[in-house]
Amino acid sequence: MNKSELIDAIAANADISKAAAGKALDATVEAITEALKNGNLVTLVGFGTFYVGERSARNGRNPRTGATIKIDAAKQPKFRAGKSLKDAVQ
Repeated sequence: MNKSELIDAIAANADISKAAAGKALDATVEAITEALKNGNLVTLVGFGTFYVGERSARNGRNPRTGATIKIDAAKQPKFRAGKSLKDAVQ
């Protein structure tokens, strides 16, 4: 499912226009992004939790040359599925 298909599904389920559904989806994504930037968790009960994971610096290997390279530490957005979502998928 891509973004336009998701907007169509939201519009149909919520009985609103596609334009309103698109604005709602964009606002939701923006709110989640801002919360993660500020270091907050975003928990949607029954759906899951968005959070920022931290990866420490490490040594890697260039597959082409075999040379050792340094990989910097990084922050990465992650998602942990909630129980209801897990149960629905199984």
